[in-house]
Formats: sequence, C-alpha cells, structure tokens
Amino acid sequence: VQTTWPDAKIVEFLLLADAIRDAGAQRLTAIVPYYGYGRQDKRFLDGEPVSAKTIAKHIAVDCDELLTMAIPADPDILRTFPIPAREVSGMPALGRYFKSVKVDALLAPDEGAIRQAKEASAVADVTFDFLVKERIDSYTVKIEPKALAVKGKSIAIVDDVISTGGTIATAAKELRKQGARRVIAACVHGLFVDKAEDNLKACDAVIATDTIQSKYTKVSVAPEFAAAIRALG
Repeated sequence: VQTTWPDAKIVEFLLLADAIRDAGAQRLTAIVPYYGYGRQDKRFLDGEPVSAKTIAKHIAVDCDELLTMAIPADPDILRTFPIPAREVSGMPALGRYFKSVKVDALLAPDEGAIRQAKEASAVADVTFDFLVKERIDSYTVKIEPKALAVKGKSIAIVDDVISTGGTIATAAKELRKQGARRVIAACVHGLFVDKAEDNLKACDAVIATDTIQSKYTKVSVAPEFAAAIRALG
C-alpha cells in the first residue's frame, strides 16, 4: 500500500514490491491510494511520455493487479495498463462523513465533479447541485451565474482532488454570496499546493481522506479498499 506522490514514494513502492516478490510471494496486489502522475493520461505535446502508463509499466514488473482511488484522469486509462487495474471510489467514505456532521446539501464546483457529488449525496441522503466554471488561467476561474438553494444551509463542496484550492475558493465565495450558513471543502486527495491554504480560508472547514496524509485528513478510505480486496477473491 503506497501512494506514488511525491516522487520518493514511487521508489519506495518499487523497492518494497521487489523485496516482497523476492521473498516468495505468489500474488502481489498493488494498492495505490493516490496515483501520482495520473493526470498525464495522454501525450499533450510531441516527445512527452504518457506518465500514467509509464508508472503502471514499472508497477507491473512485480505486481499482478492494481487498485487505485479517484485517478485524476480519464478512468479509461486503466484499460491500457499492462496488468488488471480497477478504480475504487472514495465518495462513499465522504458521504458517510457528511451524514455524520449533518450537511444539508452538496455542491460540485464544476461539471467534472458532478458524478462524485451525486455518489456522495446518495450516501449522505442529501441533495446536490453543481456550478459551471470557465477557467481563465492556471490560477483563475470564473463561475457562471446560477441561483442555488443554499440560504441558511450547511453546504459541502466536494471534488476528487484539491490542488491549489482556487476552484473551491471561487465556489465558496459564490455560496457565501447566496447566503450559505456554513461551507465545507471536501476531497478524496488533498494535495494542497502553492496558495491552497490561503485560498481555503474562504471555507469554514476543509476535509480530506487519508489517501494523502495532511492536517486536513479526517476520513479513512480503508473500508473502501478492504471491500475491493475482498471482491478480488
């Protein structure tokens, strides 16, 4: 069990897998909670590697199968890996958390997070909505005007990854503008790079799972991986 971010974790993973195989293991399952380099799922410029696939090739040297969570790319990339690979969802874990803290509704900060918000809302037994964003540059996003039923409510903004927190901050400000009583930012993978901490001050609380340990880690996805391992047979 090992993430592949930052880079040192990749080396640790490969050394450990090699040692386990040398010790006589007949079957080795790679559990990669956060799949680093997963965003590079295609060749954007000539000469670039398809990094997600490159990492998989190295994992496949000693491992027979791969389980990962909320891969930050098109999940279809898993079909190109040299070993059987499956994506495990972390949204049920977040949904259980939202239910325990009595969140009133969930919000996807953009159209790309609708699937995640829908899944978590079903577990939390609350409604969900979404925003439509326009990205101006790497650090700036613009939200299209939209009326949200959030006045006086506790709302959780949910996404698979929080990186710089810019999109979350923009969504949080929109919720404040429309009268939300409490705003929670929640994600499966908390990278929290660059100005993330400052950006996330727009929220009352920030929640992440334990795929990457941070001071915001409040939710464990161990039950999700345990169920996935049992399903392997």
